Amino acid sequence: MAWIVLIISGMLEAVWATALGKSEGFSRVLPSVIFGAGLILSMAGLAYALRTLPVGTGYAVWVGIGAVLTVTYAMLFDGETVSVMKLLMLAGIVGCVVGLKVLH
Repeated sequence: MAWIVLIISGMLEAVWATALGKSEGFSRVLPSVIFGAGLILSMAGLAYALRTLPVGTGYAVWVGIGAVLTVTYAMLFDGETVSVMKLLMLAGIVGCVVGLKVLH
């Protein structure tokens, strides 16, 4: 159960990170509200997962999921540049996250 919550929390990290960028310094209401809700839910899920998972592993997986999804969203919808090297680096992060799960 902790792993499922951790994965969902990592996804929510991407939600709040993306909403933070779209809030334009908290001057836009809807993205600011999404940021706040996403942040609270993401942190609560991380805290729950870390009750049973090692902090280092849990945090690395949480950040990795959030980072990969945030960059992927930006590439697909916000015009962030896509390159082979960038995709390889993202694949490397995914591989490391999977590796941490397998080694646990």
